[in-house]
Amino acid sequence: MVQAYMRFMHKRLADTYTFIEGPPAHKGFLLKILLYRFSCKSNSVERMRQLRVVMKKMSKAPDDVTVLFGGDTNLRDYEVATVGIPSNVCDLWEQLGRPEKCRYTWDTVANTNKEIPFKCHFRFDRVYLRRATQDGIPQLDPDNMALIGLEKLRCGLFTSDHWGIYCTFSVKQK
Repeated sequence: MVQAYMRFMHKRLADTYTFIEGPPAHKGFLLKILLYRFSCKSNSVERMRQLRVVMKKMSKAPDDVTVLFGGDTNLRDYEVATVGIPSNVCDLWEQLGRPEKCRYTWDTVANTNKEIPFKCHFRFDRVYLRRATQDGIPQLDPDNMALIGLEKLRCGLFTSDHWGIYCTFSVKQK
């Protein structure tokens, strides 16, 4: 059973960070970080602040912990480049060779859920991994990534205005 580990709120925009850890009885338990990132260009400063907090938490996690963070970040590439990703954290899309089929998770050409006067596509949804480094702790390695939610429902809409990211992993003993 996954248990809530830590929760705090930042009052300015009421964003929520949730840190969840797997059962401590298992060596190399997983720490997952969930949060909501604010959309629209005008929230760039807040998204970068949040990314700094998350990357600090990921990079400072104990050596026997694997950290996985992902979802609808609404981050633009220039925001990620400005903040930077720690050397012990990897972007799964980049780690898997930047597969073009998974590049754009928000695409107003292919996804017609939102009526926007301009057509564009971005990689707003991302997955980051910080592997456990302690000897004897299993290593989580990404195998594949795919976009999901690409088919319209019977009602004629997609499940979201974003495509979802589906990742598969292998677990290897270190």
